[in-house]
Amino acid sequence: MQFKGSANFSHGQPERLGVLVTNLGTPDAPTPSALRRYLAEFLSDPRVVEVPRPLWWLILHGVILRIRPRRSAKAYAGVWEPEGSPLLIHTARQAEGIREALKKKYGTNVVVGFAMRYGNPSIPKVLDEMQEQGVRKLLVLPLYPQYSASTSASTFDAISNDFRQRRWLPDLRFVSHYPDYPPYIEAMARHIEAHWANHGRNEKLVLSYHGVPLKYLLKGDPYHCECHKTSRLLAQRLGLSEEDYLTTFQSRFGREEWLKPYTDETLKSLPEKGVKSIDVFCPGFSSDCLETVEEIDEENRDYFMEAGGQRFSYIPALNATPGHIEALVQLIEDNLQGWTVPRNDPDQLAERQQLADHRKEATFPGRDM
Repeated sequence: MQFKGSANFSHGQPERLGVLVTNLGTPDAPTPSALRRYLAEFLSDPRVVEVPRPLWWLILHGVILRIRPRRSAKAYAGVWEPEGSPLLIHTARQAEGIREALKKKYGTNVVVGFAMRYGNPSIPKVLDEMQEQGVRKLLVLPLYPQYSASTSASTFDAISNDFRQRRWLPDLRFVSHYPDYPPYIEAMARHIEAHWANHGRNEKLVLSYHGVPLKYLLKGDPYHCECHKTSRLLAQRLGLSEEDYLTTFQSRFGREEWLKPYTDETLKSLPEKGVKSIDVFCPGFSSDCLETVEEIDEENRDYFMEAGGQRFSYIPALNATPGHIEALVQLIEDNLQGWTVPRNDPDQLAERQQLADHRKEATFPGRDM
């Protein structure tokens, strides 16, 4: 087996510490062909769909990929911007905000990159780039506050599968979740309070999270519990009573039971219970994307208003707001404790290269390695 190495490796290369921020992914374009490629990669992941592979292969390629790409492409076209999908745009801006903050403290000795679990920029491509820049210590931060095997663990799978093919592995740290991280809770609370200050506060706050099949919870996945923990801590920080907020789950797929209560069914039922105005926020989404812009702020808004609601206010995701960047930088620095950021003194780098050259010549006299 051929293992990956650096194309232009030098023993005198500066060593750097790397931070890799990841998110779920996005198609390359809002077209059926691009959606087909993206969905094939996403839905082929056994972490995402836990169905026996032969059966799922037939369902995926025989049914889903023949129908869903065109429907999804139409939805993506409705939220697509000149720079790309909302998720790609916001994740890139988050990485840039983190990069600038760390650069002020550590100069160019910390490299910040971002990648998508599915689609582009891919994890292998970005890891190649970081290795070429001399990253020898790597912190991976998937932007999933609540842990699920279908998100955080799937990202770890992608990282570990890539590392199995590399000659030189960096030291690795992996942030698997941060559902109760105080700066994250504080960033959300201030974000919601700012929205209320500008737009007014409605009768009830609905906290909607991406759903997963119920069977994942029954098999031990902590996602459901961590979502409720985040909601409880956020409500406490905002001074809300149990009657002031709801936790719901959106984006279910297929016929099996998923985590309840479902967001769409909840919003349809609230007006008949006397709740005519709501705010909706999605704590599990670090960036706005198709599931927040189109599913929540358009589709579910219509459900609520058609059922008799009078006021629906979507509170955008944290995205690259200063408070969110500050919280993410603090999370990163907390997880870098004990790692020394390389100084890369020019004299030391030159001395290291000379020593390597002398050893090479002694071991392989007259041979260009």
